[in-house]
Amino acid sequence: MTKKSYKIAVAGATGNVGREVLQILAERQFPASEVVALASARSAGGEVSFGEDHVLKIHDLAKYDFTDTHFVFAAVETEHVKALVPRAAAAGAVVIDKSSAFRMDPDVPLVVPEVNPEALRGFDKKRVVATPNCSTIQMVLALKPLHDAATIKRVVVSTYQSVSGAGKDAMDELFRQTRAIFVNDPVEQEIFTKQIAFNCIPQIDAFMDSGDTKEEWKMVAETKKIMDPKIKVTATCVRVPVFIGHSEAIWVEFENDMDERDARKLLQKAPGVAVVDLREPGGYVTPVECAGEDKVFISRIRQDPTVDNGISFWCVGDNLRKGAALNAVQIAETMAKMKLV
Repeated sequence: MTKKSYKIAVAGATGNVGREVLQILAERQFPASEVVALASARSAGGEVSFGEDHVLKIHDLAKYDFTDTHFVFAAVETEHVKALVPRAAAAGAVVIDKSSAFRMDPDVPLVVPEVNPEALRGFDKKRVVATPNCSTIQMVLALKPLHDAATIKRVVVSTYQSVSGAGKDAMDELFRQTRAIFVNDPVEQEIFTKQIAFNCIPQIDAFMDSGDTKEEWKMVAETKKIMDPKIKVTATCVRVPVFIGHSEAIWVEFENDMDERDARKLLQKAPGVAVVDLREPGGYVTPVECAGEDKVFISRIRQDPTVDNGISFWCVGDNLRKGAALNAVQIAETMAKMKLV
């Protein structure tokens, strides 16, 4: 039997996530009959890499006809996604959206394929599947097997998020500021509210009336939608001077018995997760080491003595891969395997 192939469009192909989507599609040899790179009119006519040996001509997203397209990977800003979805859906395409535009829409599945693939069956209401926030994705990958085993009551998470989560301009700002400090030039701020080089900024996204930032709210709301609305979550999200790779310190309290040995065994078997937890200097994974890797890495698993049935652990992942592009490609792969498209 001939394997089905799919026509793919990547919107935002010149950005960090769009480029990563193209790279991962090529790496994983996604069964594509055609891959089209889309970006703004300013970029149209240029080229972008697809795998090691190919380049794609960039087309104008605003003028593109989505007829016969199966999957559209949307790696563009929220306002552009909202304009893109009706056009693509009317043409019969499925939009896999990385933005926050549809994440909390009750008619749109919010999916991490290793955690809640069954939610994909609801895609047809709006022909959109949302991929969660990068910090949420890596956390729920670790929480899912633990919740299934002992039912999570409460999660406390502190994040240490790389500048690539704020885009290429943010990465450039970290580079410029770091260089400026070394050569004693003025340190200029454009993207971040404070100096990011050699500093930590306890704000990601805008503040809400509650005092939480939108990034913190996303981690709470998305975890509840993906896993279980009964789980209580509180988050503090911090931007740190790292180029790629988000880190999280996570404390979990369970309704039922759970100790560190049980947690370690469960996490060692969990899809998309790798446990590297040696109780010795360097026996853990840092963001530098996770960059370019597909898995989420868990270290520092230990008992939390402040609560009954509590554990804590360290979690790192490449926010551009599993935190964005890889999760989107896996959604398409899962939908193809489930014969939904």
